[in-house]
Amino acid sequence: MHWMRNALAQVPRGQHSVVATAIRQAISQPASGRAGTTWRHTADQIHARWTKLAAIMDESKHGVLSWMAFPAQHRTKLHSTTPIERLDKEVERRADVVGILPDEASITRLIGALLFEQNDEWATRRRYMQVEAFSKVDAAEPDLFLGTTMEAA
Repeated sequence: MHWMRNALAQVPRGQHSVVATAIRQAISQPASGRAGTTWRHTADQIHARWTKLAAIMDESKHGVLSWMAFPAQHRTKLHSTTPIERLDKEVERRADVVGILPDEASITRLIGALLFEQNDEWATRRRYMQVEAFSKVDAAEPDLFLGTTMEAA
């Protein structure tokens, strides 16, 4: 979302929907090779009219498409930073309750306790991401486009 907002800032407002649709087409590809090809094609088309946006796309291709290194069932969960933002708010809330923390070790204990609690909740109740699916990442073949491992498409 943040990357897309920054990218669209390089384009006139009337062209936002057209450019966003073209970029989303690349991002929504099921395999990294096709995503990379579509990304390159989109950047080449955009380059004629908006060179700055094309440069941003060239620089950030690996970062934007890096989520494809995860198992397909987890990809939709990686689009959102909501769980991390909730965790940050909870850390902030608990730090406000404590008031002044005397040293760095106490901050580490507070945040560590909260992270252990969150890990237990995700491991037992919510199962936000299935651990078993990550074994596919370990057994995957290297992806030359991203420089990481990927599921065989």
